[in-house]
Amino acid sequence: MAKYTVNDAALAHAHALIGARRYVLRSNWGEVQPRAADGTRYLRNHSWAEYGAWHLGLTDGAAEETKRRYAFVLGDFRRLHRMAIIACHYRAAEWGHKDIAPRAKRSIGRR
Repeated sequence: MAKYTVNDAALAHAHALIGARRYVLRSNWGEVQPRAADGTRYLRNHSWAEYGAWHLGLTDGAAEETKRRYAFVLGDFRRLHRMAIIACHYRAAEWGHKDIAPRAKRSIGRR
């Protein structure tokens, strides 16, 4: 199973989105979460750093500038989604990613 570390750039990006009021409190995350093709489209006009800032986790051992490097997406590449954060927390807890689950919940809740 892959191991992840917390992406501090994503936490900073999430706080900036909150400050700018670019978030969605209620959404059906299963329907609005970005798919692989959405990520590819985003990367056509944005850097890998910008892409990475949308992902709470960094996959240990994955090559830089690959989609495999990034995990636990926090939004739809436009806005932060509260349901994405909840999904990240539960998925990380379910799979035992002890660095990701509690940090997501605590750090994003703080401003």
